[in-house]
Amino acid sequence: MTAVTDEDNGKGNGTKKAGDPENGAGRRREDGRWDDGLIARRAAAAEAREAGQRAPGTSGEDDPEPQVEAYVPSGGPLPPRLDALRELVGLSRARLDRGTLAEAGRVLDEAAARQRLSSRHTVIAVAGATGSGKSTLFNALAGAPISDTGLRRPTTSQPIACSWTDGAAGLLDRLAVPGRLRRRPHPGPAASDEALQGLVLVDLPDHDSAATEHRDQVDRVLALVDAVIWVVDPEKYADAALHERYLRPLAGHAEVTFVVLNQTDRLPGEAADLVLDDLRRLLDEDGIALGEHGEPGATVTSLSALTGDGVPELREMVGRFVQDRTAAARRLSADVDAAAARLRPVYVAEGRPGLGERAREEFTGRLAEAVGAAAAGQAAEREWRRNAGRACGTPWLRLWRWYENRGLPGSLDRMGQALTPPEEELTARQRVEHAVRIVADDAADGLPGPWAQAVREAAFNGAKGLPEALDELAVEAGAPGTARRGGGGTAGAQGLGGTPLGGRAAKPPRPKWWPAAVLAQASMTLLQIFGGLWLVGQIIGVLEPGLVTPALIMLAGVVGGPLVEWACAAAIRGPARRYGQDAERRLREAAAGCGRARVLDPVAAELVRYREVRERYVTVTEFSTTGR
Repeated sequence: MTAVTDEDNGKGNGTKKAGDPENGAGRRREDGRWDDGLIARRAAAAEAREAGQRAPGTSGEDDPEPQVEAYVPSGGPLPPRLDALRELVGLSRARLDRGTLAEAGRVLDEAAARQRLSSRHTVIAVAGATGSGKSTLFNALAGAPISDTGLRRPTTSQPIACSWTDGAAGLLDRLAVPGRLRRRPHPGPAASDEALQGLVLVDLPDHDSAATEHRDQVDRVLALVDAVIWVVDPEKYADAALHERYLRPLAGHAEVTFVVLNQTDRLPGEAADLVLDDLRRLLDEDGIALGEHGEPGATVTSLSALTGDGVPELREMVGRFVQDRTAAARRLSADVDAAAARLRPVYVAEGRPGLGERAREEFTGRLAEAVGAAAAGQAAEREWRRNAGRACGTPWLRLWRWYENRGLPGSLDRMGQALTPPEEELTARQRVEHAVRIVADDAADGLPGPWAQAVREAAFNGAKGLPEALDELAVEAGAPGTARRGGGGTAGAQGLGGTPLGGRAAKPPRPKWWPAAVLAQASMTLLQIFGGLWLVGQIIGVLEPGLVTPALIMLAGVVGGPLVEWACAAAIRGPARRYGQDAERRLREAAAGCGRARVLDPVAAELVRYREVRERYVTVTEFSTTGR
């Protein structure tokens, strides 16, 4: 071999002898000594120091530091996209399975590993099928027969690397290229080409090799390099294995892809142009953007590595690509695009999912219906009317009602209580579950599958114990036909706001005009009694006869009592209605607060979490280089 071993990568050559011609590590100089790179320069430097001179091409130090440059961020959109993807994965771990996030995690790991290494080097892999001539092209670009070529297949069994400058050891360690397969270009035009300084060229095994380990190595290295040169020949350029397994899945990496039609010397006349046009057509069908007319995309060209026709043009294009120093960032950006495209089904919703005010109001309305808020309001209104009737009614009517309500089977209170079927629950559990199911479906409508499931789980988990809590609220509010259950509920004796809910636990307020009405009713009763006693006295002869006056007095009391009661009934109609409405409102608010704390707030929290990850996903895809 005429190439020399990269001094940064010489640590893998421990099994080779210094002058072994197989590894190309050294060559004999005219003075009879071996010029084997770093060792020779150290010896020359030592001799120069002894002679009081500095050896040319050395720094004068005994152990010069390796020329390694850390990765320099481009300052473009890639860093914020990586940060957003990292936050996206972190926020999604509790909602998505590990397999869904595996590719995004791999991209983040590989991006971190690449950014720790040199940014002034560009790693380009040369890939192709068996017999496509990729090793011949590799040697042509390197200017030396580094990779074996021949009729024996497969010729290349392991990746072989050629580095134009020092400092690429970390990159080659990442690719797991053995030290014995790391080369430097032969001194000459290729090695001294300024445009290629920083290039690390890697010759891969055949991607269609019969050996499984060879295909595995190709897949592994292709996932780590900054760019790839696909070498195809006139016979296999349309091979389905190439297009379906590699080109089509890597369509988003068009900007870091070269497609080279080799062996054009075998095509007569204009056949090379026809084949090249058909190759472009196939690439377009694969979804690969072609970099034509100054547009970003894959570079497609034709050449003959055997005759050298077209190789200088390819070397020039590769040189411009290397000197641009953006291949690593573009490759990582394309990887982020691919990971984001895979994650799209779990982050992008149809329409505008969420929980609107209408859905919230309908949910609280269903809870109020289940808890019997309307019935509780009506009961409170009846209770207010009953108390007013007791205070403002005639004594004889109150006495009759008392007699009727002593517990007789036909009493009005008993009949009112019988209106509520004994088998009907205070809070219908099925109604509550139905309300929770509807609001969960409304909130999850349009969400991606995992997030819709998370919203439903939050609603159903929060609804556990909700029927019992609503039962307790209804009992405290004094819904008709109910009694306090043993064991208690979760709401306690107070409403969610800390105030009594009303109903039977608290007596209705007494209006200020009630004493006047009671006094008027008492006066009418006294008139009846006075008139009646006057008449009795006249009948038994105690008083002088005269029926008109006592009869009028008694008639005034008899007629005035019902009139006072009727006036009071008309006056209490509005306050009683307002009292019932207030009781219904307080029970509705208590039920709504209970449902909000147990169901709506957890659902809203899940929706906020989804919006957060959706914003991160938008940041990841906002500066996509592939348009995905």
